[in-house]
Amino acid sequence: MNATSLLSDRALGMDSSGIRRVFELGATLDKPINLSIGQPDFPVPDALKNAAIEAVATDLNGYSLNQGLPDLVVRTTEYLQHDVGWTCGPPKDADSPTVLITAGTSGALVLAYMSLLDAGDEIIIPDPYFVSYPELATMCGAEAVRCETYPDFKMTAERVAPLITERTKAVLYCSPSNPAGVALSEQECAELLELCRSRGVLLIADEIYDEFAFADARTQAAVGDAGDLRCPSPARLPGSEDTVLLIRGFGKTYGCTGWRLGYCAGPASVVNAMIKIQQYTFVCAPTPLQAGVLAAFDTDMGPTVQAYAQRRDMICETLGEVTEVARPDGAFYAFVKVPERLGMTGTRFFERCVEENVLVIPGGVFSERDTHIRLSYATDPARLAEGLEIIGRLMSD
Repeated sequence: MNATSLLSDRALGMDSSGIRRVFELGATLDKPINLSIGQPDFPVPDALKNAAIEAVATDLNGYSLNQGLPDLVVRTTEYLQHDVGWTCGPPKDADSPTVLITAGTSGALVLAYMSLLDAGDEIIIPDPYFVSYPELATMCGAEAVRCETYPDFKMTAERVAPLITERTKAVLYCSPSNPAGVALSEQECAELLELCRSRGVLLIADEIYDEFAFADARTQAAVGDAGDLRCPSPARLPGSEDTVLLIRGFGKTYGCTGWRLGYCAGPASVVNAMIKIQQYTFVCAPTPLQAGVLAAFDTDMGPTVQAYAQRRDMICETLGEVTEVARPDGAFYAFVKVPERLGMTGTRFFERCVEENVLVIPGGVFSERDTHIRLSYATDPARLAEGLEIIGRLMSD
């Protein structure tokens, strides 16, 4: 039997992640300088670890409700009231936004795509994009329409507007973004929200790095305590709960990526559909780890984020002398242009880096273009400096 002939068009139409291929290559190298992986290099805070251990030890190991562990749903609801001003109700309340705990932000994206998109529908995504954005559309038989954001990597209303058609169901943006780390301004958020509202499409706000925004990218929050400085978000604007599906997560900010925990909130009709699909897919997010992240809301990661801002500055100062680097506002990535004078693609430059025992990601993994490389600076600063010296030399040759 030829098993390949049994595969679905869905499976055949999806590519393996280029990031995974780089990871596999890295396993063959001898102690490479790894600037490829988007995984924090700091430990999970003790408060979260201890809470998760206690949950396991006290036998909180069964299923939670599909919506999530009740205590975490309540705590997340309270946090959103403080942070974005939304009053979230139970799923049955069609007049209020609703919260859902998900198996990571990727789990939330899977549920959102499956809840919104039929064959032939469209979702507008940024280019460059997080690798799953177009593939999830393929999985649904839909089309991911790329919105080019070069050279500043901002998915603005002006760029999105010409792409909206009668088949558009949603606009998906990420801020701070992966792969560029760039965030929208408050005005840009407002304009994008108004565009989606006026055209009757859902705005999906992927804000997995909202707490991993650097001080110089934060502004006075419209809600919350006086003096709060937050990364701008369309969710903080009046009436946004009718138009925005907000997706956030715990893994990147608290170093617990393997726990696979995120959450979303938005129009009850959309979140109710996501809860229904969760029943038949993920069932629920990992229960004892849901208990563990309850402690996240009272854990200050500010000093850690500030340390990463210093690594960001190192990249901008070192590589900014030899090429174009859009200054990251958050996350732990930089999307660096391969100098045109070298006459090579991002993939070819990646190969040059591998020859020097340095791992990066070719820009073509994240984009229709292959003109950049993505650097992750979630690594030891000394190793980062060593890798930047090599990359800078290669770009200067």
